[in-house]
Amino acid sequence: MKKTLLAVGILSAFAGVAHAQSSVTLYGLIDEGLDYTNNVGGNKLYALSSGDVQGTRWGLKGAEDLGGGLKAVFKLENGFDVNSGKLAQEGLGFGRQAYVGLSSAAAGTITFGRQYDSLVDYLAPLTANGNWGGGMFSHPYDNDNTDNTFRLNNAVKYTSVDYGGFSFGGAYAFSNSTGFALNRAFSVGAQYANGPVTLAAAYLNVDSPNNGTAGAVAIGPNGNPDGSWTANRQRVFGAGISYTIASATLGFAYTNTNLSQPSATQYASLAASPTLGAASSLKFNNFEVNAKYQFTPAFYVGGMYTYTQATYDGTSGGSAKPKYHQFGLMADYNLSKRTDVYAQGAYVKVASASGVDGTGLEFAANPDAAGPSSSSKQFMARIGIRHKF
Repeated sequence: MKKTLLAVGILSAFAGVAHAQSSVTLYGLIDEGLDYTNNVGGNKLYALSSGDVQGTRWGLKGAEDLGGGLKAVFKLENGFDVNSGKLAQEGLGFGRQAYVGLSSAAAGTITFGRQYDSLVDYLAPLTANGNWGGGMFSHPYDNDNTDNTFRLNNAVKYTSVDYGGFSFGGAYAFSNSTGFALNRAFSVGAQYANGPVTLAAAYLNVDSPNNGTAGAVAIGPNGNPDGSWTANRQRVFGAGISYTIASATLGFAYTNTNLSQPSATQYASLAASPTLGAASSLKFNNFEVNAKYQFTPAFYVGGMYTYTQATYDGTSGGSAKPKYHQFGLMADYNLSKRTDVYAQGAYVKVASASGVDGTGLEFAANPDAAGPSSSSKQFMARIGIRHKF
């Protein structure tokens, strides 16, 4: 009898160890709110909107301990609209993330699938939109992808371990076509965090985004592009810094986006200027300052200002330089560890837009709004609730 009990105890212990070595977690987040936009095509708009500050989602993630500090890891993350139940990310089943790979405690992690680029991983957390503010505070048209407008399909990604506050990584996304270079992408980035200071820099290159349905940044199942731009090439680089003083965090970020032969945005067609012709290139220089103050552990207020200078180079010669001014403010209060309520507002103004009449660039367009304004100004406000599980 004692031997039987001993055997049962040993088997139970091994079963507990085996169970501890593998884990699968179901998680999610619902972000819901009421939006007001003062001008969408000349009209006021009131609308319920899902996933503005953080994308509404549910997902599965897991790991299996393979021994020697090595793990098999995976993540499947779905985005959806809580108001209609529709899939987000252009109708993809697991459009936010879908990958599998290996993680080493000593060497880092390598993963394969649909994933974030290095700008999102390393630089975006130093912007207001990529940290606490969400899409309403992203740069015009989210031209630099710091608000995750698109992910990279067919991506092989490496993420290093933390070396005393320094980490780095990169990704290469295959075109999955015989053209090889047609709609492929690669990115690299790094971040250093030491005490109150965080520094980051990143680079992204996408060849022919939204060219076909199989590439790195592709047309989705619903026929819409999985990104802000259709162009011959999109290149982005940037750097940022944040500094924390007691309850206050101050930040600055700079990004440069260069689009070769852009033809459209997700907001409106990019028409040819009557005087400059079609765009041979479109450049954006974004300068952002942001601040956040944590009044109590449950309550913070954040603000930001972004100055963006765009340069439209036409095939007929000459250029035009519209300038965008964007102001944003947000207050957030935690009702519990998993539930918070918030209010936010943003104002966008376009100045010096002469020469681009007819292209759509002269109209203010908050990236979170349902559409561009019919003038050079647009104001948007939102009250919302967010629940994590």
